[in-house]
Amino acid sequence: MDDKELIQRVASKDQSAFKELVEHYQNLVLNTCLNLIGSREGAEDVAQEVFFRLYRSAKKFRHKSKLSTWIYRIAVNLSLNFIRDNRRFGGLQSLDPFLEKEPEMEALHLPSNSKSPEALLEEKERKKLIREALGSLPEKQKVAFVLHKMEGFSSQEIAEILEVSLSSVEARIHRAKISLQKKLIPLLKKM
Repeated sequence: MDDKELIQRVASKDQSAFKELVEHYQNLVLNTCLNLIGSREGAEDVAQEVFFRLYRSAKKFRHKSKLSTWIYRIAVNLSLNFIRDNRRFGGLQSLDPFLEKEPEMEALHLPSNSKSPEALLEEKERKKLIREALGSLPEKQKVAFVLHKMEGFSSQEIAEILEVSLSSVEARIHRAKISLQKKLIPLLKKM
């Protein structure tokens, strides 16, 4: 079943079509939310809300863009709302877009071919610096950067998702790269 037929069936409240939609897009939605929010729990909550919204508003989809573009737009907007709400109430201070939390290192049980404890600590510190730098980016730059670098979208696709011009997306990505370089190069040279 193609996306057009699928969303039409979801709009008519066909439960099997909705289940198929969720199965097809759940990993994409969850990864997008996780890359923007940084916490698995928050990302799962937002992803659930994305599918709830899709189910409720499937009739509103006008086929002017791809279904996946519409779904990403909802996921991005709800993720940004989640971030804003959590900042307002003292939660979520920094984003963790591309770096998953590392399990605690068990120094006594390191395999002989693994990195040394010092190298692992240095890598962990590097990732922390990157997370903090990403968290300090302005929201618009952060979203464009994450969608481009982490989700692999082209600038044109990001423009469609965010409903902005192509030049605006390219400028946001460029500014994000410059900001990250300015913040990270001096810090990483010290390591």
